[in-house]
Amino acid sequence: MPDCDKIALDKRQDIIDDLRSTLVGLDAVLEETIPRGVGFHRDEDAGLASEEREILARAYDNRIISVIVATCSLAAGINLPARRVILQGVRMGFNTIGPAMLRQMRGRAGRKGKDEIGESFLCCESGELDDVMQLLKADLPRVESSMKPEKRGIKRALLEVLTVRLATHRSSIEEYIRRTLLYHSMDRGELSHWVEDTMQELKSLGHVQVGNNGLYEATPLARATVGSCMTPEDGIFVHDELQKALRAFVMDGEMHVFYMFTPINIWGIGEINWRIFRNEIERLNESGMRVLEFVGISPAFVNRMANSGKQLPEDDEEQRRTARVYRRFYAAFQLRDICHEVPIPHVARKFEIARGLVQTLAQTCEGFASGMIQFCEIMGWGMLKSVLEHMSDRLKAGARADLLDLARIPFVKSRTARVFWENGVQSLRAVAEAEAKDLVPLLLLV
Repeated sequence: MPDCDKIALDKRQDIIDDLRSTLVGLDAVLEETIPRGVGFHRDEDAGLASEEREILARAYDNRIISVIVATCSLAAGINLPARRVILQGVRMGFNTIGPAMLRQMRGRAGRKGKDEIGESFLCCESGELDDVMQLLKADLPRVESSMKPEKRGIKRALLEVLTVRLATHRSSIEEYIRRTLLYHSMDRGELSHWVEDTMQELKSLGHVQVGNNGLYEATPLARATVGSCMTPEDGIFVHDELQKALRAFVMDGEMHVFYMFTPINIWGIGEINWRIFRNEIERLNESGMRVLEFVGISPAFVNRMANSGKQLPEDDEEQRRTARVYRRFYAAFQLRDICHEVPIPHVARKFEIARGLVQTLAQTCEGFASGMIQFCEIMGWGMLKSVLEHMSDRLKAGARADLLDLARIPFVKSRTARVFWENGVQSLRAVAEAEAKDLVPLLLLV
């Protein structure tokens, strides 16, 4: 180990202790590298959970560790200056990085207020020299409107301005468009036709209607969609799913609620391992099997996919909608295990995914659940809202119902709450009345 003073070693040991106390526990590699002043920082796809990434970023920013090996998520994402940046190659996957990404990553070096100078090195093979030289000389790309046709942002933008009544008729919509970047970067005639087509589409989807006075009016569906921070298409999907739940909601089990709280956009989180999916279905009780039927999951289809090794067909809108239901239910199994206090590393191993993805699912579900409850409230579905609200506290705590009281204590996670409960400290009052000498031994068990 390189020479290092005791104060630095103690600080690095504190970092190891912080990592050990996270929900996912201490990574074996980090346990070896941090005492040497080296860490790694990867996004959830590559395996680190958000708590781990925050601890490591803070340790590096405070100069407790001197070297951090990172993916582009660190180099191009959070604000973390460096004295020296070393880039290993110019590719992200199979693609060459763009000039904006390169400048962003190189800009980490020599940040004002941290270092007087900075250095950046780009390592490449001899066959890549021409590409590297072109990249270094390339101009930065022009700023583009996110409302352009290929980015599909205008539908959501128009829905928002209609819902908040910023625009209520054709002339006010045109005035809104004139104040956007899109208006100054697109042919005016083409843009006018495109806005008209978008308004017609919003009407056909049931988001907008024209009143007797000729003014545009947002429907309850539109208000629920905007209030829940969804796209118009996602709002339609959620509306249909909730309407099915209104007709038949399985109340003698938890699986239906877990499915409803699982986000509808779960790319990367809910890619299906059909063998695992089949095994989980086989373990469902009668209540869970009824949920499968109500939401449209076919166990026979899952079995065929597990035997064939094929991927879900998504050639048309109906197939994509079906694929979304299957992915969502598969992710709901992971959410169920989290709320049953199964440790995140165990869930990750069971479903053969990175543990960071499991934590991302848990965090995403909390926000999505709030959106679903808001959606029901705006639509006037009070009974369904009450059913979902009953489970939302468990989702936030990541624990069974008996721990909800303890989980309200700041910084007390499900694992700590369970240790308290099993040792007789089972309420907020019990914690408040306990002496430090009684609680410290319990905290050491976590």
